[in-house]
Amino acid sequence: MTVDQVPSVADRPGSTANPGRTRSAGRTGPSMTARRHRAFYMFASPWIIGFALLTIAPMVYALWLSFTTYDGISPNWHYVGLGNYTELLNDPQTWDSLGRAGLFAVISVPLSIVAGLALAVLINRPVKGRGLFRTLLYLPAVVPPVGAGIAFKNLFDQNSGAANGVLTFFGFDALGWLADPYARYVLIMTVLWAAGNIMIISLAGLQDVPRELHEAARIDGASAWRTFRSITVPLLSPVLLFQTVTGVIASVQTIMPMLLAPLSTTGGLTTIPQSNYTYMIHVFSQYFALGRYGYASALLWVLFVLILIATGLIFKFTSGVVFYNVDPEAKK
Repeated sequence: MTVDQVPSVADRPGSTANPGRTRSAGRTGPSMTARRHRAFYMFASPWIIGFALLTIAPMVYALWLSFTTYDGISPNWHYVGLGNYTELLNDPQTWDSLGRAGLFAVISVPLSIVAGLALAVLINRPVKGRGLFRTLLYLPAVVPPVGAGIAFKNLFDQNSGAANGVLTFFGFDALGWLADPYARYVLIMTVLWAAGNIMIISLAGLQDVPRELHEAARIDGASAWRTFRSITVPLLSPVLLFQTVTGVIASVQTIMPMLLAPLSTTGGLTTIPQSNYTYMIHVFSQYFALGRYGYASALLWVLFVLILIATGLIFKFTSGVVFYNVDPEAKK
């Protein structure tokens, strides 16, 4: 038998040559899609865990509390079913506070959007020191709400506030800014104080508007106002929709009236002017002044449902006026 006729080890009957290689060839590893999914969930797991523990769990707990008479301290609580929801539906103070919150949203949201957009248009122009102006206008928005509330309370204090100091300097009588009927106007001023947030978002939207469209409009003889109304605003409509939805949610949940008015020594909220007694202040009074955790939780869940309904209505009625800069072929 020649060398060419000698059978190889792999050809011999019963041969187990290179067994490790045979087993590895038959084993398939995870696909690229599976590895991407695993990497995604690994990176997203901190947020998912935090959302489950800090959002979902408290909401479920509040939902369970809304069916009880729990006061936060006493172990003697009772299951009342829909009793808290029936009570709030028949409580005129609940509806009055909800109406004030809705009125505040109707006034503050358009006002803040218009103010923020106007500031964004001004600082979008190529002027000297534009970066400094942007910083100064945005700076109040980074002040915490507690600090802003204290600042406004000191500014409009009836005895030592700067606002009354200016009035008395010009011969006018000092006003009780933090009491009815002027307290609501101070509350609206706090909205304009934080218009820098809307200004930054609007500025980003303005810089995304194609310059070619403005140049074409100027060539056609369109005025600056017509260009802004017919080109800029429609292209900014998704940004304006976002600001409207988030503004409504933030305005109905504002606790600024509580920061503007001093609390009583017993923890009550009776010092808040009636015009600023909004829905969230009513919730806080039920939680901390009266210790009615079950009833306050029911109030919060009703507010959650109302916010969902309001958001859905906003999307429904603005679907025909919001224009997205997306290629229709990309949806296929």
